[in-house]
Amino acid sequence: MNPQSGPLVSIGTLSRQTRCNIETIRFYEKIGILAKPTRSAGGHRMYSPAHVGRLSFVRRARELGFTLDQVRALLRLSDKPDRPCAEAKSLAQIHLDEVRAKIDDLLAMQRALTDLVGQCETGDGTDCALLKALSHHRSR
Repeated sequence: MNPQSGPLVSIGTLSRQTRCNIETIRFYEKIGILAKPTRSAGGHRMYSPAHVGRLSFVRRARELGFTLDQVRALLRLSDKPDRPCAEAKSLAQIHLDEVRAKIDDLLAMQRALTDLVGQCETGDGTDCALLKALSHHRSR
């Protein structure tokens, strides 16, 4: 059986199958990430198995933190019959580097907050080190 063929499903069924919000599906259609579906005689959107596969791909890429522009690039690669792995790897490596930089930033925030929380007194004092630190202007 051709993976493109099969029963058409409503937007609600597509949403359940892919665990993707209906409004998000409509948004992806609007920005061209998901092709416009056919319409039933009553005007309802009807999605093919190809839509299910593409939306699942997009959802998984978004779960991994890829931006919409990065998802578009990955989809362009995925749509090529020879699927150039080197290009996909390069995109993923750039994203991985961005994720690692964010983790470093979050760890620095964690250390700073740990220090500030450690400076806080446990009583009802009005001299709060945390509030002083936040109020202190520091130029970069």
